[in-house]
Amino acid sequence: MRCPFCAHEDSQVKDSRPSEDGASIRRRRQCEGCGARFTTFERVQLRELTVLKKDGERQPFERAKLERAISIACRKRGIEPAKIERLVTGIQRQLETSGENEVPAARVGELAMDALQALDPVAYIRFASVYRDFAEARDFEDFARSVVGE
Repeated sequence: MRCPFCAHEDSQVKDSRPSEDGASIRRRRQCEGCGARFTTFERVQLRELTVLKKDGERQPFERAKLERAISIACRKRGIEPAKIERLVTGIQRQLETSGENEVPAARVGELAMDALQALDPVAYIRFASVYRDFAEARDFEDFARSVVGE
């Protein structure tokens, strides 16, 4: 593992333990070059996923990008980071176990919306406003009414 401080190629694992959610391994490492300590996380990856965008472009699936989008939707909602982590892990597992290597971006967005709807209605509306590209306040109102069931 390359050191994030000095870019030395080798580091020594000092401690390994499962993360809180048990979905990854947390490793404390020490650089053999500069002696700095840092933490890495390892996750199981069942398959390489490619996201097919609306314009036909193909991009590798980026868990961090999905996690960032969901975290932004959940900002200041009092949702624990561990819940967001589990939510993202669940979405990633659904995609990996679908049997397809290429996943439409719309599928990723729909899975995220479904998960957020169950987690927090405000985060759900925030995510939907970006995902569905609301153009004006009226779009927000109509969507919010559909969420609360008016």
